[in-house]
Amino acid sequence: MTRIYFATDVHGSNKVWRKWINVPYTIENVNVLILAGDLTGKSVIPIIDRGDKWTAKFLGKTWELKSREEVEELKNKIGETGYYAVEMTPDEVQEYQNNPKKLEELFAKVMTERMEEWLNMVLEKVPENVEVIVMPGNDDEFCIDPVIQKFEKESGGRIIYPLGKAVELNSLPGYQIISFDYVNPTPWNTPREDSEKGLWKRMEKLVDLVTVDWDHVLLNFHCPPYGTRLDLAPKLDKNLKPVYVLGEQIREHVGSKSVRKFIKKYQPLMGLHGHIHESYAADKIGRTVVVNPGSEYVEGILRGFIIDIDPHKGLERWWKVEG
Repeated sequence: MTRIYFATDVHGSNKVWRKWINVPYTIENVNVLILAGDLTGKSVIPIIDRGDKWTAKFLGKTWELKSREEVEELKNKIGETGYYAVEMTPDEVQEYQNNPKKLEELFAKVMTERMEEWLNMVLEKVPENVEVIVMPGNDDEFCIDPVIQKFEKESGGRIIYPLGKAVELNSLPGYQIISFDYVNPTPWNTPREDSEKGLWKRMEKLVDLVTVDWDHVLLNFHCPPYGTRLDLAPKLDKNLKPVYVLGEQIREHVGSKSVRKFIKKYQPLMGLHGHIHESYAADKIGRTVVVNPGSEYVEGILRGFIIDIDPHKGLERWWKVEG
């Protein structure tokens, strides 16, 4: 029996990442860890050195810090929540505000540094017999891909960058995982988006990678299929505010129709998805089981699915866990 622990949408949270790499110590017989998409945080939080104190704006509150210990404590709190704390002077704050290119460079720097830190933690903490798949998602800038690829090479494959290939796990012979990071268009114009037509062309190129029967294939596709329990998100108005009717929040399907079409056409064993944080669910498209663990990274909660596959019998069971 092969046991997979699948999670997604950690968005820079140090706390959730630490919980994820500790899964082999808390859940019995885990062979594979998968963190599939949206690895990086969304913002840099300046901690401003004003000489006699430091100030910062975080989670709607203005912080005044009087000691180095308080600064480090806030840095830790910011990192736990998924953001990047950077100490700077008032002049540096002004410079970043006036120079978007320099701010982009800073953001890329802190993202890649945290990615390197996290992957070193994998090598230090995760047992060597556990295979680890780490994939970017639509919110992730392309600067992190070379970091994961470097660790894959230097670790001898203990860490796996799954894009552009069919991954054959040592713990699951005869099966393959194909992975996909792009999603259909969102209101936020994230780095890895494409039209439904563009998504279909990209996904069809993955078909040539598969060398086993499709009932021995797992799709590690960040975007969930349209029209399932996995892709329900709050409906937004033109100002990107949630829509309410009679006090009830309206939800709508926002997943990809092309991903759904792909699953219906090829009927893989299972679809592993994320992207929509609110849709913590499992569903089926034809014979294919599809799951989305959802995300509560700001709260520091790790959500995931445990998946048991018998190499001879196929998918045995799957269930949601969080903590």
